[in-house]
Amino acid sequence: MVIERQRGLPEIPSLSPEKERMSRETLLADVLVIGGGPAGLAAAIKAAQFGLNIIIVEDHYKLGGQLIKQTHRFFGSRELFGGLRGFQIAQILERQVKEYGNVRVLTKTYAYGVFRDQWVGLISENSVYEAKAKCYILATGAMENYLAFPGNDLPGVIGAGGAQTLMNEYGIRPGKKALIVGAGNVGLIVAYQLLQAGVRVKAVLEIMPQIGGWFVHAAKIARYGVPILLQHTIKEVLGKDSVEAAIIVKVDKDYSPIPGTERKIECDFVLLSAGLTPDTRLLSQFGVKLKWVPELGGLVPLRTKYLETTIPNVLVAGDMSGIEEATTAIIEGWIAGLTAVVKVLGPKSEVLRERERLLKLLKEYRAAPVSERVKRGLKRVII
Repeated sequence: MVIERQRGLPEIPSLSPEKERMSRETLLADVLVIGGGPAGLAAAIKAAQFGLNIIIVEDHYKLGGQLIKQTHRFFGSRELFGGLRGFQIAQILERQVKEYGNVRVLTKTYAYGVFRDQWVGLISENSVYEAKAKCYILATGAMENYLAFPGNDLPGVIGAGGAQTLMNEYGIRPGKKALIVGAGNVGLIVAYQLLQAGVRVKAVLEIMPQIGGWFVHAAKIARYGVPILLQHTIKEVLGKDSVEAAIIVKVDKDYSPIPGTERKIECDFVLLSAGLTPDTRLLSQFGVKLKWVPELGGLVPLRTKYLETTIPNVLVAGDMSGIEEATTAIIEGWIAGLTAVVKVLGPKSEVLRERERLLKLLKEYRAAPVSERVKRGLKRVII
């Protein structure tokens, strides 16, 4: 079966008998949420509370996003899931989603494009969908950054998120001796998780003169005797068929390597925690105006404080709107969900009051010193 061209969606040719059996379905909803991580789930739950018909699209086989592989306890109040581990929060949010009969969840489904009149193309293993909504909430998260150095293509050079996925989703230990590049929250947290899995963490490198993550995470690995080497970076990785060692080097105030400071560290894998880049590809297709803001991770959308972009019915939440962490993603998701309610049902007083309360909660959470960089960036994108 060749799917005919409709509503601007591309023609999908019949390439195999399996493809010929793919069904096609038109989906209509009040709100289409793209991304089933903390921001997307929080948004869907808030919008569903007011009776809106919701569709959640998630490319993974289960909901939760990055929460699934987070085993550390969260800070904050009970409302913000303080004291719970990430995977437990994912379970709670998934359970809440399933309580609403007006929410349809499509897992292992990809949003591959935005077409004429804001029809969104979706595809799963056995189905092709064309979806249209009154309001769209994009919570597509972020992509890991990589680093360029000799040997970075050897097996054993992986991203921090990849290591978390191997360990916490599939129970696979990445190796026995690790070198970690990057002392932000992700690098520090994964270092501790590696230690818990029986991996020897040889060192954590940080090119800056101070760590970028929370002190509490650094303190946990320091108690294990793991050195955090500030103003250091990786120079090259050595090995024939896989990682066998790495050369590290100290850098000066301009982040240039200092000759003569090279050291060889024996390891069988190198974990890169070099930051994240917001995944704004679908936003670009919607026509949303983006701005390069280094404090937020790169290209991010211009939006109101209520998370509505320059395209009136397109909302954003979570890391794709600026790199922070899961708690702020959840709060942003709640706010975006309520903004969708306002867009579809009109300005109900109870919705407006709750949205203002959550804005205040978000501001209070960002009052911590570690959020100063994010707050500087937000001043450049709020319209």
